[in-house]
Amino acid sequence: MLAAGGSTRLGQPKQLARYQGNTLLARAVSAAVAAGCKPVLAIIGADAPRMRKELHGLAVEVVENAEWREGMSTSIRAALDALAEREVDALLFLTCDQPHVTAGLLRTLVDTMRSSSGCHAVACSYAGGVGVPALFRRELHGELRALVGDRGARAVLERHRDRVAEVPFPLGAVDVDSAEDLDTLE
Repeated sequence: MLAAGGSTRLGQPKQLARYQGNTLLARAVSAAVAAGCKPVLAIIGADAPRMRKELHGLAVEVVENAEWREGMSTSIRAALDALAEREVDALLFLTCDQPHVTAGLLRTLVDTMRSSSGCHAVACSYAGGVGVPALFRRELHGELRALVGDRGARAVLERHRDRVAEVPFPLGAVDVDSAEDLDTLE
């Protein structure tokens, strides 16, 4: 769970914005847990004490990214670093600002990877492209680690588009970046 950003466009921590009775952060973590993802890591940065408090009691490991101001790539590296000593075949990235992500969608991504021979990644397709939530096999972890700045995993997906299995997720285009997005969602 990549949740370290400062939510500058929203003007408040989007992770703590409420939707259907829960914060976006807790909803996304709960979806990952319900999908059977193990371990579930929450990469936090901005407003870290508030994020820790929100995650308290959930089945999640909290990883603080001190370099969060340098962009999403630092959170991706923080996740890879936290998992470096563990046997991890694939890594699922998701963000909390896509409120329509469900445990069922995440299970579909995992099932698609299991049944797709030769794919290096499984990603959601929406708005004419591919993006998160997305699952990356170990073969791509080095490229994910090499990302810099505010470049996210989408760049790796696009570079390997011919080896990416796609799961249609039209609601993936709905994300919360501004107060207007939040008003529309509610």
